[in-house]
Amino acid sequence: MTQPSETAPVTAPPPTWKTAGKKTFSSRRIRSGLVITLLGLLIFLIGARPGFFGVDRSPVIGFIQIAVFLVGLALVCLGGYISLMALWKDQQTSISADIGLRLVATGYVISVFTGMADMFGFGSHPLPGIPYFGPWQALGVEIGQAVIALGFLLLIPLRPSRRDSGKKNPSD
Repeated sequence: MTQPSETAPVTAPPPTWKTAGKKTFSSRRIRSGLVITLLGLLIFLIGARPGFFGVDRSPVIGFIQIAVFLVGLALVCLGGYISLMALWKDQQTSISADIGLRLVATGYVISVFTGMADMFGFGSHPLPGIPYFGPWQALGVEIGQAVIALGFLLLIPLRPSRRDSGKKNPSD
């Protein structure tokens, strides 16, 4: 019986997100996208809850507040898109990522049209009355945000690890 050698070579696990020392994504684009996303979140919060910042002047959510939080939501969508597309560097995007991009855009359109329903004339308080952000509009904006979130999930690149690709299927 032989003893195992104490000086056996140690092999490193195969890389999954890096190949030969090169990153497979752009750190600068991810950072800039995240900065835009956080700026959008701040603007969204100023529009949705101005009382957090001491600038609440009305008991209802009016046109200006709706416009501000929709601009913030647009920046969140743009920054999220930039960040997640940076993960696809040097690769063709998948069909699910293309569908995800369209879902992000569709969710934003749903949010804009339901949030501005009174200004477009098909809300519960059409002009020339005072526009009011009611519960139906809030539900529509929330549905739009859920569609945006689903689109962002589809934009995440799913890559099989190299560790798994070398193994045989246990059913073989």
